[in-house]
Amino acid sequence: MTVFTIGFTKKPASRFFELIRGSGAQRVVDVRLNNVSQLAGFAKRDDLAFFLREICDMDYVHLPILAPTKEMLDEYKKGGGDWALYENKFMDLIESRSIEDEVPRDLVDDGCLLCSEHEPHHCHRRLVAEYLNDRWGDLSIDHLV
Repeated sequence: MTVFTIGFTKKPASRFFELIRGSGAQRVVDVRLNNVSQLAGFAKRDDLAFFLREICDMDYVHLPILAPTKEMLDEYKKGGGDWALYENKFMDLIESRSIEDEVPRDLVDDGCLLCSEHEPHHCHRRLVAEYLNDRWGDLSIDHLV
């Protein structure tokens, strides 16, 4: 199985869609809590679904079960950004949600996990991919930057 990840910030729409279209992904799996954010107009839920279909011939799926809670995000963003603390809390959260049992493998296989962070190092999309690889054991992870 292959899973891709991408963040939409610090990328113009042209680069974002070129990366996704050229990746081999079959769908974008939105792992954001808030998928109607004003951070990037092309990445809002309805616009993104339209652009993915028209530009990439690709499906769009929103899976909030793979997103952090609002409280977790607020604490991280407003509390000084302690990544280690956030990472531990997020890993506990997705383990408690049993995402490996709740998320269909066929959505992840050849899917591209989408979040806002430009790079995966400090983004929960990387944590989701690594967690699923640990549980399923057969994921190849490709971060599109």
